[in-house]
Amino acid sequence: MKGKILIVDDEAGLREMLRVTLESDFSVSEAGTAAALQKLFAQDAPDIVLLDLKLPDANGLDLLPQIKKNWPNTEVIVLTGEATIEAAIQATKRGAFYFINKPFDHQTLLVTLERALQNKEQKEENNSLRGVISTMSGSAVPIFQSAVMQQVVRTIERVAASDVTLLITGESGTGKEVIADLIHNLSPRAKNRIVKVNCAALPRELIESELFGSVKGAFTGAHADRDGLFRQAEGGTLFLDEISEMPIDTQSKLLRVLQDQKVRPVGGKTDYQTNCRILAATNRKPEDAIKDGKLREDLFYRISAISVHLPPLRERREDILPLANAFLKRYAAQANRPLAGFTAQAVERLAGFEWPGNVRQLQNEIQRAVLLCEGPEVQVNDLSISEVRFIPTEGHDTGFTLLEGVERNAIVQMLKETGGNKLETAKRLGIGRQTLYNKIKAYGIET
Repeated sequence: MKGKILIVDDEAGLREMLRVTLESDFSVSEAGTAAALQKLFAQDAPDIVLLDLKLPDANGLDLLPQIKKNWPNTEVIVLTGEATIEAAIQATKRGAFYFINKPFDHQTLLVTLERALQNKEQKEENNSLRGVISTMSGSAVPIFQSAVMQQVVRTIERVAASDVTLLITGESGTGKEVIADLIHNLSPRAKNRIVKVNCAALPRELIESELFGSVKGAFTGAHADRDGLFRQAEGGTLFLDEISEMPIDTQSKLLRVLQDQKVRPVGGKTDYQTNCRILAATNRKPEDAIKDGKLREDLFYRISAISVHLPPLRERREDILPLANAFLKRYAAQANRPLAGFTAQAVERLAGFEWPGNVRQLQNEIQRAVLLCEGPEVQVNDLSISEVRFIPTEGHDTGFTLLEGVERNAIVQMLKETGGNKLETAKRLGIGRQTLYNKIKAYGIET
């Protein structure tokens, strides 16, 4: 199934050019006016809206809140031929994912679309996993039965009440944002907000004003003082997701804020005291991020006073079936299907799979099985995952570990099943397209 994109622009030529460019990877629809857009609100939400700021019957900035209200999970990328910093700030504040100037490079657009899809997938994963993980606290039978995840929960319970800065690491799909929510909700700061920012999603030119705020006249278009996320999180928690994607110069300023507990807005001359707890996360290995120049070593030591690592699902197999049963219960209730559980063969298949997409992939698999299952139990034939065993290439050492080899074979098998469709392969595996591309490159898979 292709991702869905809605193009909202009054230039018919631009809409046609975008359709031709994108229709091989996406299902594309169009609207030339605000009125045409508003008629679509009753239909299924697209994954992404490409929104022109200047429409004949409305200002795109005014449409942004309407889009987010009717389609809360849809990512909006703003297109404009007359970009200003103020317009970019307003678009970001009203829910835009990114801001692209016309004319734009097609490759830049495709990369931005990929990031928007990944951001949407992460938000949906976090929303669905949040209810599952919240049952851990105080439950007689926790969903996480593995010793390693029970240790994670014990660590969280011990440190939640403090203000210590904490770093959460783990592969994509392991639930890092959900853990951040759990820490905040168990802390004395729960009565105040947890403010979240994906550092990879913020435009480079806006990230400092977004974090620290700005004063009137600080840059072209700054017509008024603006609070940053530190001030918005006052008394609560600030969660910096994908911190290794933050520009290095901004990391330096962030380090100073963490050391002094003072923030100076962009263009300002005075500091103000800040009182919020910092939680950070990355799907990179910190040592690799430092080596690659993506993460300052001194910042790493500052934010990792306590570190929590979420292992991939393949390394905590005791959690697979409890999570699968929890997802089955939820999606069966949503679909009004009285399913009794999984057959023995289905249980064996679930427990033996390597789950390269982690909990997100498991969740997607169970949701799909519930919708396709025709009997009282989920059978092995209702599952899309295959039995995958690692068979080394004959005659030479592949250089892969056993787990890497199994993951590689899982990707190869899914590419075969989808006829080489990378978007569909990524969706079935429960990972983003860029993650899939990276793994294809790393494993030397020919497509």
